[in-house]
Amino acid sequence: MTRPITLFTGQWADLPFEEVCRLASEWGYDGLEIACWGDHFEVDKALAEPDYVPKKLETLEKHNLKVWAVSNHLVGQAVCDSPIDERHKGILPARIWGSGDAEEVRANAAEEIKDTARAAALLGVNTVIGFTGSSIWHTVAMFPPVPAGMIDAGYQDFADRWNPILDVFDEVGVRFAHEVHPSEIAYDYHTTVRTLEAIGHRPAFGLNWDPSHMVWQQIDPANFILDFADRIYHVDCKDAKVRIGDGRRGRLSSHLPWADLRRGWDFVSTGRGDVPWEDCFRALNSIGYDGPISIEWEDAGMDRLAGAPEALAYIRTLNAITPPAAAFDAAFSSE
Repeated sequence: MTRPITLFTGQWADLPFEEVCRLASEWGYDGLEIACWGDHFEVDKALAEPDYVPKKLETLEKHNLKVWAVSNHLVGQAVCDSPIDERHKGILPARIWGSGDAEEVRANAAEEIKDTARAAALLGVNTVIGFTGSSIWHTVAMFPPVPAGMIDAGYQDFADRWNPILDVFDEVGVRFAHEVHPSEIAYDYHTTVRTLEAIGHRPAFGLNWDPSHMVWQQIDPANFILDFADRIYHVDCKDAKVRIGDGRRGRLSSHLPWADLRRGWDFVSTGRGDVPWEDCFRALNSIGYDGPISIEWEDAGMDRLAGAPEALAYIRTLNAITPPAAAFDAAFSSE
């Protein structure tokens, strides 16, 4: 199945947008999943400056690249998070952080995600990828014991904050693809079910499938695709390697930095980890997913200039797997 392969620019935001375009084009990527930080895609400028979006499109065209999605994970995180603290100050634009008052930050973040939908529409894309944050993630250890009403309130808080955002997405014809991920309102299978229920399964809200965070939680990423087939709005390919087994390295990773060998898991370059990639791509074929395949290259132990083109070559081989019905028909069709 032919699907475009893109490079997520979030891990490249230290480089100018033009330089990332040049690299991605030279490596053979079809386009970019553009992050809304660095100078890659600035939402406020996209809405305020009439020539901003046309210039971005000109740069992409110059390097023979296209765009199908933009990502605003960092701001989205602040919409529902509790507590709001120094971690958020470190990732948010100053205009979103404002005075640092928690509810002010959440309100600013919500307005920025609405504006991201509007900016995406100007860019000609119909998918915004990101995080939601969560007011109840800090209770995940379930001790002290967590009353059911506290969890219920967390999902209600998510619905109350995100339904008005999704109203804007509907108005401009753009979808939000939530990345299922620890620290979010939907971080595994059952929380994804409950998240969709909380907003009445409205079509404006779907999922960005990224298997890396599923693997270390022991969630089957291929079955996740099959079970949430109608909600897979975008695909990110990031690999993970689980290192537990020596009695010291745990799944929660002990507050150790990326690539520290004492961690129980880590990101690795695509194709070298524990994600069942072939099963996952066969599942994508089975549900008829024909959108972009975006490589999120995040291996802290490997030179990204070597890893990003290597990952592209690997994903191209997976992307060429023939959908099962087409293979069967070809084998038994008469000439």
